[in-house]
Amino acid sequence: MMFYETKNGNVKLGAGFLTGFLSLSLFSACEKVIDLKLDNAAPAIVIEGGVNDLNENQVIRITKTYNFYDANRFNGVGGAKVVLTASDGTLVNYTESSPGIYMSPKFKGKPGTTYKLTVNSEGKTYTASSTMPQKVILNLLTFKSVNLVDKTRKYVTVIYDDPPGIPNQYHSIIRFKGKVKFDVATDDRFNDGNKVNDILFYDLKDMVPGDTIAVEFQCVDKAVYKYFFSMGQNTAEAQPVSPANPPSNFDNNALGVFSAYTSSSRKALVK
Repeated sequence: MMFYETKNGNVKLGAGFLTGFLSLSLFSACEKVIDLKLDNAAPAIVIEGGVNDLNENQVIRITKTYNFYDANRFNGVGGAKVVLTASDGTLVNYTESSPGIYMSPKFKGKPGTTYKLTVNSEGKTYTASSTMPQKVILNLLTFKSVNLVDKTRKYVTVIYDDPPGIPNQYHSIIRFKGKVKFDVATDDRFNDGNKVNDILFYDLKDMVPGDTIAVEFQCVDKAVYKYFFSMGQNTAEAQPVSPANPPSNFDNNALGVFSAYTSSSRKALVK
């Protein structure tokens, strides 16, 4: 099994050998040395990005996994051909702006449209499709204090009106000083048609009054929701399941995800 994680656009793959010396005390000082062996695995391609309903350059990032002990870096894959086709007949060619970063001309995606991304890289073709949902507006951000284990913690809450009668999936992203601090995938199984107050459980303890927090509220399709929900399970502090690759919507064994999504954002001052 291969499990990868992404930080700041960098992807690492468990490989090589790891030796752990575990001292086990049994009555007296009985010690046992355990060698943990991590199998090598061939580098895998990772494709990440999407199309939103904002009039901007859409971005696709293409990287490869690398060895566990290698220095943390952006392992960009250059020389790929990236093409987007839409169910309304739109065709967009992406241009490589730097190794591994591919950008489209400015354009605005349309809800209800299905987008197909095709990537040709190193003699192989990878495709993924995603349908942009109808937009749901993020109405308001508020703050909520919650008592947990005798401590009071402050969290940001997103408030929105869920459309009734249709399944909806959301991906909420917290940014502070331009950097992503937290993200979570949710759906409306228990909130269909309601005014929703969702607490985003990221502790704001490192922020001081006067700081500005930003939240991007994305409406995503079901496959993209499953990807980000699985990522959240892997990175949770108390993991309920064994780590595994999140379910990519790309074919040909590519990792990553392609998302057609709507975006609604708000900012709030920490008090």
